[in-house]
Amino acid sequence: MVIKFLEVIKPFCVILLEIQKPERRIQIKEKVLWTAVTLFIFLVCCQIPLFGIMSSDSVDPFYWMRVILASNRGTLMELGISPIVTSGLIMQLLFGAKITEVSGTPKDQALFNEARKLLHVIITIGQSIMYVMTGMYRDPSKMGAGI
Repeated sequence: MVIKFLEVIKPFCVILLEIQKPERRIQIKEKVLWTAVTLFIFLVCCQIPLFGIMSSDSVDPFYWMRVILASNRGTLMELGISPIVTSGLIMQLLFGAKITEVSGTPKDQALFNEARKLLHVIITIGQSIMYVMTGMYRDPSKMGAGI
C-alpha cells in the first residue's frame, strides 16, 4: 500500500484557518472595496518597523528581490509575498515531478491547497529564522532572546 504524500500531512493541516465560500454571489463593488482595504492594510504594514531592528542605510543585498516580491526592509512586510510564491512553486514542482498526485476530486484539490498553506507557514518561519540568524538586522549574539 502506497501512502500518498498529501495523506501524510493531512493531520497537520487541522491547525490552519480556512475561509468559507460565500453563500451568495459577491458583487464587483464589494470585491473592489475589500481589495482596496487589503491593499491599504498591506501599504500601512510596509511602513511599520519591526521591533528591535536597527535601521541602517547600508546597501541592501536583496534590493531587486524586494522589488519583485513586494517586500520592504525592516518592516512588518519584510518577507513580502516570497513565502507564498515559493510554496506555490514547490507544490507545483512536486505535482509536476509526480512526487505527489492529485486527482480531480474536490477532496484532493482541497488537501493540495491545505498542503500549500502549511508549506507557506513553514517557509515563513524558516525564512524569518534565517534572516535573524545570518545577521540581516544585526549581530545575533547582541540581540538577545526577547528580540
